[in-house]
Amino acid sequence: MNITIIPASSTPVAEITGSGIIINTLSDALDIIGNAGYQGAGRVIIYEENITPDFFDLKTGLAGEILQKFSTYTMQLAIVGDFSKYTSKALKDFIYESNKTGGINFVASREEALLR
Repeated sequence: MNITIIPASSTPVAEITGSGIIINTLSDALDIIGNAGYQGAGRVIIYEENITPDFFDLKTGLAGEILQKFSTYTMQLAIVGDFSKYTSKALKDFIYESNKTGGINFVASREEALLR
């Protein structure tokens, strides 16, 4: 896992990159929150391919647990990916509602993540 801090006008952004799954458990997400916060970031960008597929299956509860931690620690999150491939209406509704609130965003590109 690599963390790149991107200076931004409001608050620095931690971009998380790497090969394979980086967030597999709630503990992995907490490590990212801690590492990003320690480096002065108030926002995190991570890519869909670095998150376990269980996250996108709402029945597992993993997405709710992870996103709740980002909210609790006031760390904004942007997940970059192509979410059109998911057919679950519940997931589509979840993404829509998350994007409405602004603290958690599902976006199509890194540029869009930086703008949010």
